[in-house]
Amino acid sequence: MNTSQRIFVLLSALSLLAACTPKSADTKRYHLTGRVISIDKRSNSIMIDGDEIPGFMSAMQMPYTVKDATLLDKLTPGDQITADVVVRSDNGESSLENVTVTGHSAPPKPTATLHMPTPDEPVPDFNLINQNGKPISLAQYRGKALLVTFIYTRCPFPDYCPRVSGAFAQIDRDLRANPALYRNTHLLSISFDPGHDTPKALRAYAFSCAGTTQPALFDHWEFAVAPAKNLAAIAAFFGLTIAEDGGLIAHSLSTTVIGPDGKIFKWYSGSDWRPADLIHDAALATHLSS
Repeated sequence: MNTSQRIFVLLSALSLLAACTPKSADTKRYHLTGRVISIDKRSNSIMIDGDEIPGFMSAMQMPYTVKDATLLDKLTPGDQITADVVVRSDNGESSLENVTVTGHSAPPKPTATLHMPTPDEPVPDFNLINQNGKPISLAQYRGKALLVTFIYTRCPFPDYCPRVSGAFAQIDRDLRANPALYRNTHLLSISFDPGHDTPKALRAYAFSCAGTTQPALFDHWEFAVAPAKNLAAIAAFFGLTIAEDGGLIAHSLSTTVIGPDGKIFKWYSGSDWRPADLIHDAALATHLSS
């Protein structure tokens, strides 16, 4: 698991405008105390049962990335730690530094079991409402590689929705250079904020991300919202965790390449992918790789 429940409740002074590229800002540090639940060396991350950080986030279990991979060999589940949460909004990165073990106890239990989509797993035909107010379903994209990610338009933390949406904008541009692959792919950004993300809000966000106001954008890259009644099932299948906190939404990241057969081709639980990775996956899924 890479990033299954990372939260982004920022200081109230941070702009809540829906931007698709990180804005320059100073590095911020927040003092964290918590307990290690598990360690994922593949993704250089630690799942931590963290205490409240006043003015930044509520007490919550979530994964944190560490820059120094050797640190992972020094930690075990159950370690009580202190650390600095470093938020670099100038380049859209966050990580843990200065991790110190202060004690040990029985490892905390995860709050929930996360479903992680696996290759060849059939994707349910979930229903959504797109940026034009039109009902759509995942089954209608059969025959193409469908690239799906999750966002909400008010997300203020540059390492999450703005970063992912910026990457999808790059994918959309890059695919245009490969007409055959472009015709055989479709991009879909799904909002999990049905109370705010109306079709009008989705369209404005889409145009901001893509740098265009041409409706033709939606022929290849659509934006949709999960209806409230379907949201829990959609989030559960795609390994997405969401929770409202102080008017904002704490959430993980989830990006999926669905093959033309409607089955999972590849799933990414965090932001450790590049546009070129998803394009490569789409080419393999559609048998258009060179």
